[in-house]
Amino acid sequence: MLADAVGVNPQTIGYLERGDYSPSLELAMKIAGQFDVSVELLFSFQPFESVATALRRASV
Repeated sequence: MLADAVGVNPQTIGYLERGDYSPSLELAMKIAGQFDVSVELLFSFQPFESVATALRRASV
């Protein structure tokens, strides 16, 4: 479980997924490390495109 792997409460992950919480730099780096990706791939000041929009764009 991601929450256990990065040492936070599962609710914290839910808040992050909904955009209700901004992680500390340390937490963002731990999460990125779990997925072996850069922090920028997971977190941004600009909203990410929705999956539905990306799929529609890709099918055109």
